[in-house]
Amino acid sequence: MIKSDSHPQQKVGTEFDRAMMRRCLELARRALGCTSPNPMVGAVIVKDGEIIGEGFHPRAGEPHAEVFALKAAGANARGATIYVSLEPCNHYGRTPPCSEALIAAGVAKVVVGMVDPNPLVAGGGIAKLRAAGIEVIVGVEEEACRKLNEGFIHRILYKRPLGILKYAMTLDGKIATTTGHSAWVTNQEARSVVHQLRAACDAVIVGGNTVRLDNPHLTSRQQGAHNPLRIVMSRSLNLPAQANLWKTEEAPTLVLTDVGANPVSRKMLLKQGVEVIELSPLTPEKVMAYLYDRGFCSVLWECGGTLAANAIAQGSVQKILAFIAPKIIGGSNAPTPVGDLGLTTMTEALSLERVEVRVVGADCLIEGYLPQKVINL
Repeated sequence: MIKSDSHPQQKVGTEFDRAMMRRCLELARRALGCTSPNPMVGAVIVKDGEIIGEGFHPRAGEPHAEVFALKAAGANARGATIYVSLEPCNHYGRTPPCSEALIAAGVAKVVVGMVDPNPLVAGGGIAKLRAAGIEVIVGVEEEACRKLNEGFIHRILYKRPLGILKYAMTLDGKIATTTGHSAWVTNQEARSVVHQLRAACDAVIVGGNTVRLDNPHLTSRQQGAHNPLRIVMSRSLNLPAQANLWKTEEAPTLVLTDVGANPVSRKMLLKQGVEVIELSPLTPEKVMAYLYDRGFCSVLWECGGTLAANAIAQGSVQKILAFIAPKIIGGSNAPTPVGDLGLTTMTEALSLERVEVRVVGADCLIEGYLPQKVINL
């Protein structure tokens, strides 16, 4: 992988500490796509260089990673070191504070991947542990910990889910031919990466055109993996009576529409188990506010160029994943991944930050973040 603007990160902790934190992240990933609105967290307890307990947070409302790890370690936790990818909580939510559980268990040392991003609690758990005489190290594998929970962090700081725009295009910037045919722009390896991405997201959004032209499944296609909520934005509800997205035994589907749109189509969708919600106005901004209220952390936009441009313009996209296939199809009217943003000069172009480039099979994947407005906490 090539990082275009990377800087050598100062390493915190020993090599053993970093290895244990990577194990925490491995455990945390077992709950990929299942923990929202909570973060994914893993914990490992070590004594005399041996792992004596492990755990991860499976879903909201269930115990946190530290509780599972402490249960596995039992009385051996006294005098041990616990590694945890996110600062132990210090407040009563659906479960009691983990900082108190660690103090009660008598652990000698706590190694933390990253501080809780919530400004109301940030550092509180760490301060409580230190006040109890426990040694605390913070920032081990911090970059990896933050990347794993970037959706949760964005949700906490901006009160919106993280919006990720994914598209696949040819070398000449087309997402389909002039007839609208788009299967397949990329290779199988690239499609597997997309399936993994869906498994990590709470929802995936398309417009009505995508349903009519492509008839997608929008699932993760992986046995036992999480499937995102499949969302169709359609003002008119001019949608086909039969579509893969209406097969709700495979994965849930939600159609978002304007107030009072097409009662016949609405009835047809409801009959097939599709959830239909009216939003006014039906805009990406309004949709992301609604999905925040539903407890989502990350939302994948897999839509056409017009909806993608609206989502970007309304601040509903923070991250871009662009797959580029070494193919040329031409066509002056062939669709492109992002429609009109109203930009007329090159100086207005949106330059991605923290860019990473990697080769996936014969395709190229460019990943980066749109410039984010600074917030004052």
